[in-house]
Amino acid sequence: MYQSFYGFSEMPFNITPDPRFLYLSPTHQEALQHLKYGVQQRKGFIALVGEVGCGKTTLCRRFLNELDPAHYDTALILNPRVTETQMLKAILTELGETKLARSQVDLVAQMNKVLLERIERGRDIVLIIDEAQNLSFDVLEQIRLLSNLETDKQKLLQIVLMGQPELKEVLAREELRQLRQRILVHYELHPLSLHDMQHYIQHRLTLAGGTGRPTFTRWALRALHRASKGIPRIVNNLCDKALLAAYIRDSDEVNYWDMRRAIRETSNLTD
Repeated sequence: MYQSFYGFSEMPFNITPDPRFLYLSPTHQEALQHLKYGVQQRKGFIALVGEVGCGKTTLCRRFLNELDPAHYDTALILNPRVTETQMLKAILTELGETKLARSQVDLVAQMNKVLLERIERGRDIVLIIDEAQNLSFDVLEQIRLLSNLETDKQKLLQIVLMGQPELKEVLAREELRQLRQRILVHYELHPLSLHDMQHYIQHRLTLAGGTGRPTFTRWALRALHRASKGIPRIVNNLCDKALLAAYIRDSDEVNYWDMRRAIRETSNLTD
């Protein structure tokens, strides 16, 4: 409703993980550099942890977009609630393999063969598993065993585990100490500060085609940061509702009361 009123070419606060809209706050920039460093230096295991809605998936898509397709093959697993066999099949399918072995033992052998062939062709392979806190112990152990696949000079597979803070608790379990010891690059995303949140909002308004309207008052921004705790997904949701409230008032300014209304409506939905 407010898109044409404010002159946007598209909705500025959609919650889909569009890497074009990624705002690289200091914490997101540092996380991206950790991912690049870990993969480029072939560290084997990388862990990225962040609260729900902090932008891990969007950051992941940005990272994948920046990997040179002429050099890297990638596999992105978004549904980790699978068995060991299903995980192996999912990885091979993501890598473009169509004829898959049936048994777990044969799948591991096929994986080794596929990875070796690609390494010999000068390619690096990156596996990214999102929502990794949901992986079962057996699947995590299978992933650890995949990290054993190597030549005399390098690992065949670079593995990125992305997850919510619960992933730290999972990896801290005694029975996963071997896996934990292999994670050489680890980074935890933090929520946006008030300052970064202001830049984040302006960034999205500009990318959506905004030309300076509407503006957010200082008190609206403070109420937004307090309610969202700097979590980008919640910021998007509240900004969308607050923009609608300002549009209904036929105003070029999102004020404190527009934001309060958005916060109240969102709270009612979660009660």
